Amino acid sequence: MPFLNRPFLAYQLAWLRAHGVTDVVLACSYRVDDVKAALGDGASLGTRLRYVIETEPLGTGGGVRNASDLARGTIFVLNGDVLADVDLSAMRRFHTDHGARATIYVTPVEDPRAYGLVETASDARVTRFREKPGADEAITTNRINAGVYLLDAQLLARIPAGRPVSIEREFFPALITDGIPLYAWEGSGYWRDIGSPAAYLAAQLDLLDERVRTDLSPVGERRGGAWIATNATVSPGAIIIPPVVVGPGATLAAGSRIGPHAVLGSGVRVQSGARIERSVLWERSEIGVDAALDGCVIAAGGRVGDGAALGAGTVLESGAVVAANAKLPQLS
Repeated sequence: MPFLNRPFLAYQLAWLRAHGVTDVVLACSYRVDDVKAALGDGASLGTRLRYVIETEPLGTGGGVRNASDLARGTIFVLNGDVLADVDLSAMRRFHTDHGARATIYVTPVEDPRAYGLVETASDARVTRFREKPGADEAITTNRINAGVYLLDAQLLARIPAGRPVSIEREFFPALITDGIPLYAWEGSGYWRDIGSPAAYLAAQLDLLDERVRTDLSPVGERRGGAWIATNATVSPGAIIIPPVVVGPGATLAAGSRIGPHAVLGSGVRVQSGARIERSVLWERSEIGVDAALDGCVIAAGGRVGDGAALGAGTVLESGAVVAANAKLPQLS
């Protein structure tokens, strides 16, 4: 998934690298060749990257178990859809100081029902793990499983091999039942689950606003608050309102207005009079004359006709076409 015109996983690898983790295994099952094409062996990102492939999806626990032959010592396990900048080195110190064999990074959220709730004793030891409580269940904590774990690799042998396993519903509750030291660490910093189009868009806007600490800059040459690829074509009459990212080979016609908060992928074409803000456009998208986009995600090759208006919440699949003068109102 592109994030400011980089693969999203590049941000996770940069986060790990900032805390001394450079040997990384990717547990993959979907579009593995695309992932390999985007990330390669990780050398360009300062990591050693290896791939373990699931012939069929094995779930959050089974996928980790499938990669366990490459795991030694103490390992970080990350969900692949989390953007964060918390101090993983501090998490590791906490893990060691508490004699933990497993540590879960937890974070408070306003509405925890969509996540796994983590209940703890006064010493931060986990006493109960509740995965996505129902609407009729009482909420006992707003601290949720944030999808980052520090584990003794030997524990992975407890996960059944060769079948789908939930790390949240099976593995962690079993650790509690068997008295294995499982602790919760609450770190301060940015955290967002990007597993919905709205969250995917919001996370990129946060990166544009530099609310996320990362040493991975957007693709392009920085010009004030904008990053513009060297081979992008920006007509003299085009207006750019930072923060904005303009990808390689993109073309902005005179009279177009880009930003604030816009990400244009490689080969995007924006015609005269078009206005784009708070939106992410993937590669080869085309935006017609006088079209207006606000709060949209346009996948690869999407085409928006002349005079069309796309409001907040609009998401176009790859290759989708919006007719001229069509109106896609804000979604509730």
